[in-house]
Amino acid sequence: MAEFSYKARNQGGDEISGAVMAPTENIAYGILRDKNLIIVSLKEKKQIKFLKGVRITGGVRAKEIVVFSRQLSVMISSNVPIVRALKVLSHQTNNNYLKGIINDLADEVDGGAKLSQSMMKYPRVFSNFFVQMVRSAETTGRLDEILIYLADQFEKDYDLKAKARGAMIYPIFIVSALIVVGVAMMMFVLPQITSIFEEGGAELPVTTRMFMAMSDFLLGYWWLLLIIIIGAVIGFRMFSKTSVGRKQIDLLKVRLPIIGPIFSRTYLSRFSRSLSTLITSGVPLTKSLEIVADLVGNTLYHDLTTQTIKEVEAGNSITVVFAKSRDVPLMLSQMMSVGEQSGQLDKILEKVADFYSRELENSLRNLTTLLEPIIMVVIGVAIGFLVSAIILPMYNLSSAI
Repeated sequence: MAEFSYKARNQGGDEISGAVMAPTENIAYGILRDKNLIIVSLKEKKQIKFLKGVRITGGVRAKEIVVFSRQLSVMISSNVPIVRALKVLSHQTNNNYLKGIINDLADEVDGGAKLSQSMMKYPRVFSNFFVQMVRSAETTGRLDEILIYLADQFEKDYDLKAKARGAMIYPIFIVSALIVVGVAMMMFVLPQITSIFEEGGAELPVTTRMFMAMSDFLLGYWWLLLIIIIGAVIGFRMFSKTSVGRKQIDLLKVRLPIIGPIFSRTYLSRFSRSLSTLITSGVPLTKSLEIVADLVGNTLYHDLTTQTIKEVEAGNSITVVFAKSRDVPLMLSQMMSVGEQSGQLDKILEKVADFYSRELENSLRNLTTLLEPIIMVVIGVAIGFLVSAIILPMYNLSSAI
């Protein structure tokens, strides 16, 4: 995606200038033409030297893909030609980045390319799973049905992510507020009170001395603490981008107490539903597993799926690798075995996906319920430390006077 600066004349004859984001110059020209502008000049903006090689693109939200899929499905089912349908959708979207992509899709399809082939040019917008589903739909002639199905699946995945984020907002807010208040107390309030304690000459409780030591450290070495935090964040991000770091973090996600089962059920639900959908659409099993391996979002399950592909290609059961793994519930491998033997693997996987989706929702609900009393205990302990460290010494000092 590049940025093009332009000069044009509107319908009133006035000259205007501005910039537009588009993958190519032709698409940028089309976007401006759709706005009823007469192009005077159109040039691609050059990147600054230190930005060369850095890809700056617009974004497409999951909701926008859902709307795009639903609207395209409706028009195709109404016998609107696909090129015309894409042109209509490009006019309806307010996202210039997505508008440029849809226009490009329309031009490609109008030139004889398949929709799935055109979508492969934009992997950041249309995932491999999305493209393969569209490709299978083009073969079977069920594109409108598949697009509706994809929209439904995207909405379910979005809802699960939203619920997971919603469950963590409250505890993160409370803990962050406690940290901010605690640091503010030690840096601004406690130093003012410390002089009073020292003049009184009374023996201070252990908690008060601890708070005073932390206060002195924050006042004298706050810059060092800031460097350590920034260094830790940068170090963690760099470590998470390595293959070893990614594997360790993904393994930790599924084996942590309490939240580990939530991550695990998320990945298993995604794996089961995606594999079921691909098999139902006529995608070969090995190709379906290959797509799901990249889609599941966890290197642990990615590696298990990759090993399963080798077993299937060798003529073995799809359950060989999963049955040996401690990170895959026995129920999944057993249900997959039943589906494989009965020839209904896609239907069995769909039922398994529904089961894990319900389990995930219940786990999130239980986690929210569990976190409330834990947060109350944390707040109570924090208040207790505050009373013993500041209020109690002040009371003893006033009593001595």
